[in-house]
Amino acid sequence: MNKNVLIKPIISEKSDALSENSGKYSFIVNKRANKIEIRSAVEALYGVNVSSVNTMVVPGKRKSRNTKSGVIKGMVSSYKKAIVTLATGETIDLFGDI
Repeated sequence: MNKNVLIKPIISEKSDALSENSGKYSFIVNKRANKIEIRSAVEALYGVNVSSVNTMVVPGKRKSRNTKSGVIKGMVSSYKKAIVTLATGETIDLFGDI
């Protein structure tokens, strides 16, 4: 693993509900990482057993906003998302001691 595989966990209402109900956790990962590298990175970092990994590339979106000086147009970058399913009975504490 010469590249940084896991970039950050996805913290949203949808991913939080998914993790509570079915033990699935969402991460933003390196675009060049494959499922085997993602599995080993999650197991090494959090000390859990991973049963499956699903990946998807979320495409970038065009965004525009109105300001005093006119319309500013831009682009939100695309990223790769991994949904990791853990073995039954295992959890990941993403928030620590907050």
